[in-house]
Amino acid sequence: MPLLTSTYRPPRFFKNGHLATIYCGLFRKVKDFKQDRERLTLTDGDFLDLDWSFTDNSTSKLVVLLHGLEGDGQRPYITGSAKLLNQKGFDACAVNYRGCSGEPNTKFRSYHSGATEDLTEVLAHIIKSKSYQEIYLKGFSLGGNLVLKYLGEGNKIPKEIKAAAAISVPCSLYDSCNQLLSFNNILYAKRFKKHLLAKLRQKQQMFPALVSDADYKSIKTLKDFDDVYTSRAHNFKDALDYYTQCSCLQFLEDIKLPVLLINAQDDSFLGSDCYPVELARNSTFIHLETPKYGGHVGFWGKNNITYTEQRAFEFFDELGTTV
Repeated sequence: MPLLTSTYRPPRFFKNGHLATIYCGLFRKVKDFKQDRERLTLTDGDFLDLDWSFTDNSTSKLVVLLHGLEGDGQRPYITGSAKLLNQKGFDACAVNYRGCSGEPNTKFRSYHSGATEDLTEVLAHIIKSKSYQEIYLKGFSLGGNLVLKYLGEGNKIPKEIKAAAAISVPCSLYDSCNQLLSFNNILYAKRFKKHLLAKLRQKQQMFPALVSDADYKSIKTLKDFDDVYTSRAHNFKDALDYYTQCSCLQFLEDIKLPVLLINAQDDSFLGSDCYPVELARNSTFIHLETPKYGGHVGFWGKNNITYTEQRAFEFFDELGTTV
């Protein structure tokens, strides 16, 4: 305990993990939803954009949302989460990582799976400038790894933070990278690489001495990108060092707040190391749910509310009555 029995039973079409992933990523639409943008200047002079949405009545409860690789605060899994939470009495703050809000960030560095220093600044800003008594964290994919690493790596966790939910999390970045490099995931990998290379071209134009044409041309895979850019820009030795230092798996046993972790068994982005079953079995705080279906950040649900959106709300709401 706590290993959770999942109640997710999608219709036949969404029992295919790839279809669940693609539908929710490319075709799902969230309508009648409004966000207000705030720009946060970071201590190193760079910036992050925060997309806020609010419940109709004043509330003391906030959920901070963190997107996945090459996502942003307008992805349907973010706006869908925020919309439901707003309807249920929570404000929501969607964090756009450096360079992910439609405008290049000002530094050579950008974001990565373990950049908890930026999350720390966001939370400090919110706590200083707002009056929320309960703050919950919800991360997707890369954002889920970021949340779990933050909670377990030894940071001083503000008392306002009560719990977290993490969806489709690559708990072992190396394991997940190997999955993305497989033929089964070639289309996803090509899409990610296309977006990442476009941003690297921007970095090359801004910092020509730091990225050569030879560097750019040498990138054939996502691991190559992490060797050429991610590791160099963020002070890791290479891609493997980055994966080793930033995987949340090693930090899970040190988390001391309730966490809901949902990884679908048919998520093609995740290998066996991304399902910490034994750790959860012996944990007080890690509530692991592994539905048979769901894909990667899929989990189709009725009325345009995904299963994980409803589950995360229920998890936070139940805890809110006891904290």
